[in-house]
Amino acid sequence: MPLYHRYGAVLAGLGLLTVLTTFSPSHATAQTLNIYSYRTPQLLQPLLDAYTKESGVQFNVLHAPKGLAQRLVAEGSASPADLVLTVDIARIAEVAALDLLDEVRSPTLTRNIPAHLRDADRRWFALSTRARVVISSTARVPADAITRIEDLANPEWRGRVCTRPGSHVYNRALLASLVAHLGEAATEAWARGLVANMARKPQGNDRAQARAIYAGECDIAIINTYYYGLMTYNQKEVAQQDWAKAIRLVFLNQGEGDRGQHVNISAAGIVRTSRNKAEAVRFLEWLTEATAQAIYSSTNFEYPVNPSTQPDPRVAAWGDFRADTLPINDLATHSPAAQRIIDRTGW
Repeated sequence: MPLYHRYGAVLAGLGLLTVLTTFSPSHATAQTLNIYSYRTPQLLQPLLDAYTKESGVQFNVLHAPKGLAQRLVAEGSASPADLVLTVDIARIAEVAALDLLDEVRSPTLTRNIPAHLRDADRRWFALSTRARVVISSTARVPADAITRIEDLANPEWRGRVCTRPGSHVYNRALLASLVAHLGEAATEAWARGLVANMARKPQGNDRAQARAIYAGECDIAIINTYYYGLMTYNQKEVAQQDWAKAIRLVFLNQGEGDRGQHVNISAAGIVRTSRNKAEAVRFLEWLTEATAQAIYSSTNFEYPVNPSTQPDPRVAAWGDFRADTLPINDLATHSPAAQRIIDRTGW
């Protein structure tokens, strides 16, 4: 039985098999890399196309919204995967914690990626960043009314805040950053204040929060910055352009002596059992160089992780901000505490 079908049957039995797209069961060759990806196909494909054009390397990609770490465990040494690409630090940290990623010693990666955005043990590396910001109604909230994420717990915003569920990885990472900076008790107090200020039960995705502000259901929400770009320049669902026009982005915690805006990452690592590690490392390095970093910003509206690459002009137009330099792995470390707070407060 081919690998894909054999392990697909195993994972289906475990309840782990999810939506998958194009993937060949064969192992990688010198001109083929096999990728397991949490990233949606439309965000990843422009990068793969550019690398294929430049190098001739082809790709097999398995996409899944969850369960890739468990799949790699089930496949063991028979796994065809060469690289894992994820969104959110907790997902790549999970793969690393299961000892599924190989150490990569690369001067290129060390040069291109700030130390707080890569694993101290060299098992995973950030490829782009996104800020999780407040959005506020341009019509109903003054531009300077909110300056810190802590402000969302203030009583003046009672009944005016919308969010997606707290247990989503984006919100859990945000809460984990507060645990790292403020401690569990203060973070739980903040989360209780946030929940008390909600206009409705947490629901929907990030774009749904912008739509709710546009519809007048709430005045304030939390989203990742790249969604603002995806709405502003959406040519397929032009109604989303109106949602974007109804909101402003608020970069948080920018005051002197404050910690800076919380950010999260997309990231990648080389699978320990890869049969094509040299080519996998070359591709990983390429993802941190100018061409790929520009694609991350121009196509995905993310921020380049490489400090020498400037954001796309459309992204830069949103304004400069100072990012929190908390070691990104601390978000994964504090994620369990964040989830307990989410459970206790009903976020």
